[in-house]
Amino acid sequence: MLNYLLISAAGLVVGIINGMAGGASIIVYTLLSAFGLNPVAAATTTAIGVMPANYVAARHHGVALRKLAHENRDLIAASVIGTLIGAYFLLTMPMATLQKVSPFLVLLATLTLFIPNNANGKTLSRNKEAVAIFGTGLYCGYFGPGQGVMVSATLARDARRNTSLLNATKNVVIGWTVVASNILYTFSGHVHWIYAGLLAVTSALGGHLGGKFATTMSARFYRNLVICVGLTSTVWLFTKYY
Repeated sequence: MLNYLLISAAGLVVGIINGMAGGASIIVYTLLSAFGLNPVAAATTTAIGVMPANYVAARHHGVALRKLAHENRDLIAASVIGTLIGAYFLLTMPMATLQKVSPFLVLLATLTLFIPNNANGKTLSRNKEAVAIFGTGLYCGYFGPGQGVMVSATLARDARRNTSLLNATKNVVIGWTVVASNILYTFSGHVHWIYAGLLAVTSALGGHLGGKFATTMSARFYRNLVICVGLTSTVWLFTKYY
């Protein structure tokens, strides 16, 4: 029972943070690993469980999501192709490989939170933007946590995107991306469906709250929380697998 309560609480927190900024899925991944799930089960269960948060959050940005998806179909396609490749590697590579690389992936996911969303920097060309988004999709399919921050940092290079448009675009791109990878995960036999169901409900609620306040509330506290969890998780995973 305690496991379920902790998972539900984590889903709510992750939904709020991912709706506002991103990067919080590492909390759920670490919790599932602590509950005894292997790295593949933890990654796939996390991906499916937190998926609703992006869709719910995107509804609060005051933009036409279908139009936004059409305008960014090249970025969505790049991300989907990347995530399918990443998901294939996740599901076919030996478990021992992921166990060895998971501490480094958690550390990478944590370090993405230090990436500045600097809209005043040099703007990427559309092709370079698509290549960068492909890379985030590849990472998403193989691991997941941290992709939202990577996508936001890429999209923020275009000064024409204000905060609301940036968050909405991020949620649309990631929304399509996780659907693609989660189709493969669903039939993989690795998903812990009770945990995934609890996460889906609570992360959707959190996504509603996060999307609603994304442009009015500072995400600094939440980001610092995720950084602390991520660094602690990195040390724990290194201790566990090395």
